[in-house]
Amino acid sequence: MKSVSKTEKTRQFIIETTAGIFNEKGYAGTSLSDLTHATKLTKGSIYGNFENKHEVALAAFDFNWNYIKQQIAEKKAACSSSREKILVYANAYHKGGIFTLLKGGCPLLNTAVEADDTNDELRKKAADGFLSWKMDLETIITEGISAGEFKSDTPIEKIALTVIALVEGSILLGKATKSRNNADLILSSIHDMVGLIEIKK
Repeated sequence: MKSVSKTEKTRQFIIETTAGIFNEKGYAGTSLSDLTHATKLTKGSIYGNFENKHEVALAAFDFNWNYIKQQIAEKKAACSSSREKILVYANAYHKGGIFTLLKGGCPLLNTAVEADDTNDELRKKAADGFLSWKMDLETIITEGISAGEFKSDTPIEKIALTVIALVEGSILLGKATKSRNNADLILSSIHDMVGLIEIKK
């Protein structure tokens, strides 16, 4: 078993402790004092493990996104159909779903909104996340067509992108209006859309 050095442990501690702060406050809104207050470490300790705040932010994004991917993967592994796998994404955002456990909500949405014109490296990380999500959905839909669950003329890319847009739109509107009902109404549209591409048996 590979041993973990003190430096690696400290780096991981800083990442895990500050990930929620970056996700909630954003890169620009998170100050060095936020990091030192949360970790109880000095500025020198933090910058002794990371070159700067930007490097901490990148690592925090990866931590948050990997957390979500792991939660999604576990939920999908328990599914017996392509339909159920697609709906994992919708159900995860419903009240009591996966992402209510992650402080600040979806890191892809938060990062994309903040970093589109201000931090190209973070923007690219968010873009890569969206593209990997799209590819995963396209794979699920393709498998569903092959298994006879979905119609052969299903517009694969369009459905995948629409699922992402509905999920992220539900989060944005829900947060802006402080209404879970608004978010859940949008998420229910994913169920409706999946119903339209299903082959009724």
